[in-house]
Amino acid sequence: MPTIRVLSYNIRSLRDDTTALERVVRGCAPDLVCLQEVPRFLLWRAKRRRFARHCGLTVGAGRRAAGLAVLAGPRATVLHQEYHLLTRVAGMHRRGLAIAVAEVQGVRLIAASTHLDLADLPRRAHVGQVLGLLERARCRYRAPVVLTGDINEDSGGQAWDLLARRFQDAYATAPAGMGHTYSARRPQRRIDAIFADPEVEVIGCGVPADAAVTADYARATDHRPVVAELALRA
Repeated sequence: MPTIRVLSYNIRSLRDDTTALERVVRGCAPDLVCLQEVPRFLLWRAKRRRFARHCGLTVGAGRRAAGLAVLAGPRATVLHQEYHLLTRVAGMHRRGLAIAVAEVQGVRLIAASTHLDLADLPRRAHVGQVLGLLERARCRYRAPVVLTGDINEDSGGQAWDLLARRFQDAYATAPAGMGHTYSARRPQRRIDAIFADPEVEVIGCGVPADAAVTADYARATDHRPVVAELALRA
């Protein structure tokens, strides 16, 4: 059964040590990278492409608004992409959902990235929209879904539980490595996650604990990465 490595990472608009960030991403050896807080302002498109190139990846899905992207590794071929903006909330950052339909070793997968709101009510409302959009994509492309993102809420919160009732919380299903993702310097909260459809086998998920990447965490960005090793039937 083919395995796929999915990485979720909030990169704080590349405002920190980009070289360290690139080392972390390469060290995780991902097939698909789902990013939050991707650059949105001056030369944003060039910055995304340069970052992807330095990591040995290509941009599979993403737009300027909401700062989301899905990157693809050498083993992945992006077949379709979608980008959706969620309902605007006055005075808050615009939220969205980036979707890439990819094929890895003959297996098709829908990889999605989101970054939910800081406020409770909009966050729960946006989860409902995300679930609806992913159900539509699942029917359209006939493939299982892996949703990743910065949930902006600890595991066990209301929005988190809405997602966990529909998907597997990959870390809770098969913990591997560390769990806490924020902050990068002193991780005390698990606010970043990977959720997978029930038919996806989660081999392991967590923050990589390998010294080759952990040494760069505090320099790279303010979150720690989450990596899931997944198995899917061809």
